[in-house]
Amino acid sequence: MPVDSDILVLLQQKAAQMAREMQRAVILQPGAIGDCILTLPLAKFIKDSLQLGGVDILGHTEYIGILPGRACIDSIRSMDSMDLHRLFVEPKTFDLADRDPLINVFADYAWIVTFMGETNSNFEQNLIFTANCSHSAEVIMLSMKPPEGFNQHLTEFYTQQFITQSGFSLESSSAWFSDILIRATEADRDSGKELLKEINVDFSKKLIVINPGSGGTDKCWYLNNFLAIAEEVRSKGLEVVFLLGPAEQQRFSQTRIKGINKVAKCLVDLTLTQVIGLLSCTDGFVGNDSGITHLAAVMGVRTLAVFGPTNPAVYKPVGPAVTVFASSKKAFAEKPSKGLQQKLLTALLLD
Repeated sequence: MPVDSDILVLLQQKAAQMAREMQRAVILQPGAIGDCILTLPLAKFIKDSLQLGGVDILGHTEYIGILPGRACIDSIRSMDSMDLHRLFVEPKTFDLADRDPLINVFADYAWIVTFMGETNSNFEQNLIFTANCSHSAEVIMLSMKPPEGFNQHLTEFYTQQFITQSGFSLESSSAWFSDILIRATEADRDSGKELLKEINVDFSKKLIVINPGSGGTDKCWYLNNFLAIAEEVRSKGLEVVFLLGPAEQQRFSQTRIKGINKVAKCLVDLTLTQVIGLLSCTDGFVGNDSGITHLAAVMGVRTLAVFGPTNPAVYKPVGPAVTVFASSKKAFAEKPSKGLQQKLLTALLLD
């Protein structure tokens, strides 16, 4: 009897594990590239802790399209093609028809984790109703911004919220700070090499990529600081490439962009997939508190991040080779900072 009992317990445990592995979760993340990258530790935590068969992300395709095949995200879904705005109406006016497309959106998921909407809101009530039209599902509402005074990392804030609301006795971990969360493919590396060949980069030299932009102009270190670093790095025999996205092209005049080109080679208007290719060929990266800096960091690139008004304790990039340089000076975005320049140069040229 005891042997049979042990076998039964093992079979029950195996069945429970298989049931968990068949379950999936979806994360609704309406943010830009930096927000999506800072969601990856949460996705990995959910997948590993609950032993799920997969975690998908529902967001803007231009930001999340790079994730499947490179990160822990199994598949993506575009919120731009869905009528999610219907979930914000008064519950008494919210109506779902048979085979409503909204029901199908959430029909495959045992866990729905959302950064859209707020707790005790119309959105939450309507989302719970929609999910449970097809099956029983757990809906977890997360706040994207921590409360004032919060001084832990943002990824820990996300995880803590999930643990509290899930009702499970789960233990958080900060192991992701040293993890590579996005891995470039061989095709990415080939693409990066082709981009660099087109601008005649010398592959015998170490390459430093500088991205002087960010979503907020107040977070952008004064451009001349980056130019001074580029000139000094090049004088030491390293290659430098400036990466300029749409935000930088809008912010900088054509005269300014020509000035950057005189200091170092530039790559302009790359897709995120091309940026991954470029970063996969890079020996070091320098940037502001920006989505591209977060991308470089989670790829394992040696990343030097310059922070001005935002709190690096909360928002610093995660990755195995990140160094943060913070400045509290009011002139962060307006004047050169020789002292901070020297600190970055020392770090860049250390080896």
